[in-house]
Amino acid sequence: MVGRIITCDDDIAEGTAWLCATEPRFAQVCAQTGPWPLRRREDGFAALRDAIIGQQVSVAAANAIKSRVIEAGFGAPDAIAGGTEDALRACGLSRQKVRYLQALAGSGVDFDALRSLPDEEVIAQLLPIPGIGRWTVEMYLMFALGRADVFAVDDLALAEAARLLFDLAERPKRKEFNALSAAWSPWRAVAARGLWAYYAACKKREGVAP
Repeated sequence: MVGRIITCDDDIAEGTAWLCATEPRFAQVCAQTGPWPLRRREDGFAALRDAIIGQQVSVAAANAIKSRVIEAGFGAPDAIAGGTEDALRACGLSRQKVRYLQALAGSGVDFDALRSLPDEEVIAQLLPIPGIGRWTVEMYLMFALGRADVFAVDDLALAEAARLLFDLAERPKRKEFNALSAAWSPWRAVAARGLWAYYAACKKREGVAP
């Protein structure tokens, strides 16, 4: 089962209303942030390319590097696969990320087929690719495939937002965060959008690419 797909702002509004009725703290978030963003993007190679570029760097740095990669002609998989390490690193990529991007470019993933696969099967297909961890696949599921019931418990901005919102002594660890977010099913991906919006409002910076 693929489950509910988020395609438009009305879907976000529906999930938000459900979450606010289920957990009053989300209503507090809405009052502070306003409507939560859709954050959908086109699926396919570019979405995972950008996710790899964004690993372990700020949103601003990721956007700058992505712009340089595209301006240098390395947007498409064939160009990345045929690029030299020096040329790719000149765009601001680490040696490790060059390796990851070239592995993705040569992976032969059928991105069209992923649209009809359940979440765990998408994860099983993408995780073997070097540089693609569970967080990266979860970002792809949420933003590129629009899956409504996906959450990223390893995301630091989400954990920090939850710490602030729920008055926790520290950021929730994976097991605790899984238990906390389970109550937000079947709209966990909308809850994530709300927590990212709350993080941005509290910290005055984005915790995930807009």
